[in-house]
Amino acid sequence: MDHFEYRGGVLHAEDVPLPVIAAEVGTPVYVYSRATLTRHARVFRDALSVLPKVHLAFAVKSNPNLAVLKVLAAEGYGADVVSAGELDRALAAGILAAEVVFSGVGKTAREMRRALEAGCGQFNLESEEEGCELAEIAHAMGLVATATLRINPDVDAGTHEKISTGKAENKFGVPYDRAAGIYARLAALPGLAMRGIALHIGSQLSSLDPLEAAFTKAGALMRAIRAEGHSVTHMDLGGGVGVPYKAGEVFPQPAEYAAMVARVTKDWDATLMFEPGRVITGNTGVLLTEVVRVKDGAVHPWVVVDAAMNDLARPAMYDAWHDFAAVAPDGTRITANIVGPICESSDTFAKARDIDTVRRGELAVFRTAGAYGATMANTYNSRPMVPEVMVDGDKWAVVADRIEPSTILSAERVPSWLE
Repeated sequence: MDHFEYRGGVLHAEDVPLPVIAAEVGTPVYVYSRATLTRHARVFRDALSVLPKVHLAFAVKSNPNLAVLKVLAAEGYGADVVSAGELDRALAAGILAAEVVFSGVGKTAREMRRALEAGCGQFNLESEEEGCELAEIAHAMGLVATATLRINPDVDAGTHEKISTGKAENKFGVPYDRAAGIYARLAALPGLAMRGIALHIGSQLSSLDPLEAAFTKAGALMRAIRAEGHSVTHMDLGGGVGVPYKAGEVFPQPAEYAAMVARVTKDWDATLMFEPGRVITGNTGVLLTEVVRVKDGAVHPWVVVDAAMNDLARPAMYDAWHDFAAVAPDGTRITANIVGPICESSDTFAKARDIDTVRRGELAVFRTAGAYGATMANTYNSRPMVPEVMVDGDKWAVVADRIEPSTILSAERVPSWLE
């Protein structure tokens, strides 16, 4: 459920007509609904209340906007970060450092120091080498880093290959059959306090079966490590639950997910940690765009919009689907290709799509754009950085400015020997 609905034939974000935002901010622009964000955060949190000990850390990479993080901090979420920049965003939003999990396969020594200085609650180690480096840095600083070991359970998540992270050929985690030995060696290092296992097998999962298989393997490993005399108090089960992008799609609901986790982990006696991202923010946002023109095509007309692959990269990167809808539809339909203005054939949002009829100057939205949307935006073709807006009832505010090409240009320098 989201709070983007038609009223009087015009699409609204909560109580705000989208044409109002377009007129004042311009397009393209991301528009988020606070009510939707809050609702999804609470539904997921409440579903997991069936579990005895839970820690929720929002996957900041899915939507790092400060206003979004502020809302989630107020709902009791910690943060799962993958860079020092994301750590700084989480702290700026009021999330306590102790509630932050630092994930990521390529943490640098500088980032480790920054996180240790801040008091980061947990490091998810991706390799024995990383654990040794973190232990050395922490020991030199007179600190102890709390950590889990990320395993690669070699489970196919059944998702797009570019967002699959739990197969043996993926770069993440340590091989399952070597994990117990690595854990034991890391647990012996000064400067490191090993407290558990972490895993994350992929994003946008449409079935709970791969997750159950991965969690079952993690539980067996947990018991083996404990049998060797080591402490395992925390089990980080990652994220990955998907959301429907296409009308009519059905994905597992948080309550179903929680019931599966409860069944698999009933005898674990550990704090269960979760890193939801897309399932919280996916449906909280739309990308509002204006039709530049509609031109004839060899088979279908080309609907050219002012949003482009630099604003919403998922279709170009993953052939991802985003429903496209007119802001003020007239009830008629056409079959068309939807493209942006960038000089690449990959700047294509849809081909031969049945859509609302749209014409030059009319507004439309790409739905389910609240996750992996603005955060992946860039300035390719020297285009502006897309702005972001949050709506709260009948109020709205710009929560990230449009960064114009002139501002970006001002940060560049011509060396003296070229002048």
